[in-house]
Amino acid sequence: MPRLLRQWEEWRDPRRIPWVSTVLLAVVVTVGSGFAAEGQQATREPLDVLARVLLLAGPALLLLRNRYPVPVVFGVCGIALVYLSAGYPYGPVFLTVTVACFAAVVAGRRRAAWWAVGLLWAGHLLVAHWLFRWLPPAGDRAAPWGQEIVVTAWVAAVLAASELARVRREIRAREREEREAAERRRADEERLRIARELHDVLAHSIAVINVQAGVGLTLLDDDPEQARAALTTIRSASKEALGEVRQVLDRLRSPGEAPRAPAPGLDRLPELVEQAAAAGLSVGIGRTGEVPALPPGTDLAAFRIVQEALTNVVRHSGSRTARVEITHLPGRLVLRVDDEGPATGTDAGGSGNGLAGMRERAAALGGSVEAGTRPDGGFRVRAELPLRGEEET
Repeated sequence: MPRLLRQWEEWRDPRRIPWVSTVLLAVVVTVGSGFAAEGQQATREPLDVLARVLLLAGPALLLLRNRYPVPVVFGVCGIALVYLSAGYPYGPVFLTVTVACFAAVVAGRRRAAWWAVGLLWAGHLLVAHWLFRWLPPAGDRAAPWGQEIVVTAWVAAVLAASELARVRREIRAREREEREAAERRRADEERLRIARELHDVLAHSIAVINVQAGVGLTLLDDDPEQARAALTTIRSASKEALGEVRQVLDRLRSPGEAPRAPAPGLDRLPELVEQAAAAGLSVGIGRTGEVPALPPGTDLAAFRIVQEALTNVVRHSGSRTARVEITHLPGRLVLRVDDEGPATGTDAGGSGNGLAGMRERAAALGGSVEAGTRPDGGFRVRAELPLRGEEET
């Protein structure tokens, strides 16, 4: 029963059964053929019951042209051929053939449409130049060959218009698919950007919170003041993390609006140094070269790369010191973060996506990130970011 109801709803769907256009076409064909019959009384048969049935049969078949384009185009061409063979007047009956051919070609059944119209044309030649002797009206003569030029031109025009409509529909469908693919790609890129941003924000803050929580638990009984300082650091780090997460989520909720707070950049390196110091890591910063005004995307990427590199030192290195070197070169920015190691080999609760996120950030700007163990046992992260990108594009 549900299947029958679903099929009934499909049949009632005006997008599948073109009732309005078909009824209008039936009216035009019937009325127009009546006028054509008055002008061809001397040469063609008058419209009788059979003629009326044939004139309505074509539009009736056209109701199914969207669902069954091939049977419809052959059926309509067959009805038109029977109509002509019976000697009825020329006229709007050919409109049904035009609509059926158009629907078949647009539906991708171009070969069937060509065959149907070609057979109708060939049948017309047989009737007009050979079979007319045995068909009504009585005393009919062969049609002039000049008329066939008009018929051939009509057939070519119908097929050409149908092909043009098919090509334009395919172009529109391809453009729509390309737009949808571009929208999906932009959505994927935005989702990846947000995931990177959240990872970098949370990873750094939670690493600091994790270390300070351990310190607080250890010193809670023996040194309450130090435990209080650890808890204060936890509160500060969590507050900052919540603020940055809220900023990311605000951009997600309102993608068209300007952010309420500026994105972090290398000018906030002193804050990173303080947070690292709270986690027991001493960080030195060195700068080489003239400091230019960095594009916002490059500035944010540089900050996040340094932040993630220091977070990895806190999590995975036995060293309590790190060095950040920032080198400004013509057209590019080079970052280097070193620690003395060795790696602790312990799982500090990270997701394992830190280095991948750094490489993705750099690659998005046309830069690169290299990371690995130094010969002396320490670890180095080196990033190179171009300074063009955003300002040139």
